[in-house]
Amino acid sequence: MSTNKQKIINQLKKEILSLQIKPGTIISEATLTDRFQLSRTPIRDILKQLSLEGYINIYPQKGSLVSYIDLESVEQIIYLRSTLEKEIVSELCGLIPLKGQHDLKQILLAQKECLKSDNAFEQLIPLDDAFHKTLFELAGRTFLWDIIQQFNVHYMRYRKLHMLKQEKLEEIIKEHEQLLTLLVQNDADKLDELIHHHIRADVDSTLFQEHFVGYIKHDN
Repeated sequence: MSTNKQKIINQLKKEILSLQIKPGTIISEATLTDRFQLSRTPIRDILKQLSLEGYINIYPQKGSLVSYIDLESVEQIIYLRSTLEKEIVSELCGLIPLKGQHDLKQILLAQKECLKSDNAFEQLIPLDDAFHKTLFELAGRTFLWDIIQQFNVHYMRYRKLHMLKQEKLEEIIKEHEQLLTLLVQNDADKLDELIHHHIRADVDSTLFQEHFVGYIKHDN
C-alpha cells in the first residue's frame, strides 16, 4: 500500500478512535475523494482496509458506516488483557529493575500533571497506554501488546467513553500508583485483585449502555 494511502488510513483511524467521527456516521466515497483529493479507486482500497480492521462496515448499494461499538468484542479484549496482565505482574512482582521503576514513575508524574489541564481526558489516554505498555515491555511481552492493539477498535472507544469523567481519570491514576507500589513491595496477593478491578470494573456497566445506547451495536 502506498505511503499516502496509509497516512489517510491512519488519519481516519485516529478520528474514529477519538470519536471525532462517531459510530454510525456515514463515510461516503465522494466525501473522502473531495477531502483527500484522490480518485475513487484508492479511496475504495482505503475503505476496504478499514473494514477489514473493524473500523467501518461496508454495505453494498448503501455505503459505509463507522462501526458501532461491539460489546462482545469489548468483553473479549478485556478478558484477554486481564488474563495477560495478571500473569505479567505476577512475573514482575518484586523483580522490576530500577530503570523500569523510574520509567513507570515518570509516566505517573505525567498522568498527575495532565489532570490540571482542560483536556485531561485526551492527554491521559496515551499515558494510560504507555503505563501498561511499559509493563508488557518489562516482561518481554511487547509482541502480545501489539497484537491487542490490532483488535482494539471497539475496546478503545468503549474505554474513552468511560474516561469522560474527572473522577474516573483520578481513579485510574490512583490504581496505577497502587499497582507500582505492590510490584515494588512484592505483594503478589493484592496484585491479582487490583488488576481484575482496574481492567474489568466497567465491563458490565449498565450506566454506559444507558448513556451511549446510540453508539452500541445491536443485533438485528
